[in-house]
Amino acid sequence: MDQSAKVDPWPKEISAITLFVEDLQATKQYYLQIFGLPVVFEDSNSAVFKFGNTFINLLNTTSVKELIEPARMARREAGSRFVFTIPVDDVDAMCAELTARGVILLNGPMDRPWGIRTASFVDPGGYIWEIAK
Repeated sequence: MDQSAKVDPWPKEISAITLFVEDLQATKQYYLQIFGLPVVFEDSNSAVFKFGNTFINLLNTTSVKELIEPARMARREAGSRFVFTIPVDDVDAMCAELTARGVILLNGPMDRPWGIRTASFVDPGGYIWEIAK
């Protein structure tokens, strides 16, 4: 085997995460208000935000089928299956900032048995976000 053609091992990072949302405009406005990040790309079916090196693509549920077919999209009501965690310097201060922006916390701030302080909230698409120190 030609070693010069060797591919680097992967994965090194996740470049993009696509979230399926029923109300693209409401979710986009929520991300603008809560996270304070600009939209880096948008069209009639999606809006993309950049969190560090990761793109979060909000995709209208009407466009999901063509992306994941033959898999099926689960409905929001099916329940949560994962949490996005964002590191912060001060969980309590960030909670105060988030509630001032209209966020209703699911839980926290609280000290977890595994040694970190966290709080969680849910976005309009049903995705759970956690802040942690």
